[in-house]
Amino acid sequence: MSAENARAEGGAEGSGAGLRKVSRVVLLDPHDRILLLHGHEPADPDDSWWFTPGGGLEGDETREEAALRELAEETGITEVELGPVLWRRHCSFPFDGRRWDQDEWYFLGRTAQTVTAPGGLTELEQRSVAGLRWWTSAELSAARETVYPTRLAELLRTLLDEGPPSTPVILAPEIV
Repeated sequence: MSAENARAEGGAEGSGAGLRKVSRVVLLDPHDRILLLHGHEPADPDDSWWFTPGGGLEGDETREEAALRELAEETGITEVELGPVLWRRHCSFPFDGRRWDQDEWYFLGRTAQTVTAPGGLTELEQRSVAGLRWWTSAELSAARETVYPTRLAELLRTLLDEGPPSTPVILAPEIV
């Protein structure tokens, strides 16, 4: 569960809980399409956005364990080769009546499993996730909808052109 997820999900509490540790997955299929979830504010389905699967760490989970667990819960995809951390960012936003402050790590993931079957959504995610879809880089670049992180189209194009960075790229904070 993430916070864009928390912007579309539940889990660790938002405001007052400190900086929430989140793992997200930039999941690519054999055709280099990226899987994104479509989320919205529970009280206002017209306030929507797209985001990568992922969410908050639970208990003593590692970032990698959280990434794989969240991916399985939100998409049903379990056949994944988890790669390096691509990007890191801090984000803060209002969602479902509270403020979420997150430290997000984005892992590269590769899969041949393209059929999705979300089965482990939290109650909040059930109220705020409208679906998911695979996007080509060109489709993402042409999108007029809100996507998080906001530079995802550019970041994906660079990833596909140059491969993963040798060390994680620190993205500018996104404070909404």
